[in-house]
Amino acid sequence: MNKPKVNPTRRTARGRVVVLSCGVLALVFGVLGILLGPLKVSLPDVLAILTGSDIAGQVKTGVVLNIRLPRMVLGFAVGASLGVSGAAMQGFFRNPLADPALIGVSAGGALAAVAVIVLGGAVLSGLTEALGSFALPVAAFFGSLVIVFLIYRLAMQEGRVIVATMLLAGVAANSLAVSGIGYLTFLADDTQLRDLTFWTLGSLGGATWDRAVPAIALMAIGVAGILTLARPLNSLLFGEADAAALGTNVERTKRLAALCTALSVGAATAVCGVIGFVGLVVPHLVRLVTGPDHRFVLPGSALLGGVLVLGADLVARLAVSPAELPLGVVTSVLGAPFFFWLLLRDKKRGGFG
Repeated sequence: MNKPKVNPTRRTARGRVVVLSCGVLALVFGVLGILLGPLKVSLPDVLAILTGSDIAGQVKTGVVLNIRLPRMVLGFAVGASLGVSGAAMQGFFRNPLADPALIGVSAGGALAAVAVIVLGGAVLSGLTEALGSFALPVAAFFGSLVIVFLIYRLAMQEGRVIVATMLLAGVAANSLAVSGIGYLTFLADDTQLRDLTFWTLGSLGGATWDRAVPAIALMAIGVAGILTLARPLNSLLFGEADAAALGTNVERTKRLAALCTALSVGAATAVCGVIGFVGLVVPHLVRLVTGPDHRFVLPGSALLGGVLVLGADLVARLAVSPAELPLGVVTSVLGAPFFFWLLLRDKKRGGFG
């Protein structure tokens, strides 16, 4: 990742425009997500429903308030969490390929969530009953946190985190978590196996307010924590020694970034499964326009991540209607070509090494 140049006024203005544009796009895609679907709902109907009027009818009111609205809110929250977490990881590692999924954070959350699904009725029954609807997001958070703590400790050397070691440890932890998911899948009965198959492919199809609210609350805490790290992450772009000389508490920044990423990605993974490539693609798209300044990259990535997930969810719902494509499949189809392009671009520049 290149060191930032002097921050010109034009780049600052461009960053503000990008953030504002992403906010408008998120609103547009959110409205489209409510309007489009097997049951046609007009904008006046939606406005009437949201203002408490019953002229739209009970069916449309139920569809908008209980199905599409929680789905849109949850989709935006998931996209924002993945987008801003990817931006934080790339700033944290100073590596454009860093992504919560690549270093095992998503897989750790998925492993814990799968353990709750498969073992929740037997081994973990007391825990799941005590946590209620928070069981999945809380379990996924701790699963992500364990992975982050593991790779963080492995990468610690003489009081400093070796970034290359942390990336390699993350890849190994990711493989270990995937193996655990495979073993739990082997133990699952037919009903659990069907649930796991759809869940691991990613979907917003089960979004209800009861499921969405606890996860959104945890994601909001993680996203808010990451957004406070813009200036420390900007300092880290110059290297850890220079960042410390500028007054940045480097280790505190790393710990907070890792903790907030585990919280937001774990909650997102728990509620909608594994959604790949959002955390990798979105920060690059924002950075291409705004430059490396995290004051714009972080909020821009949060908003554009929400836009991408809402757009992918529209494609998933409408492409083969009345059936529905897995959301993770759609985001991967969009993200994988971008990943190849990124590798080829940097290969021409001499590679990442």
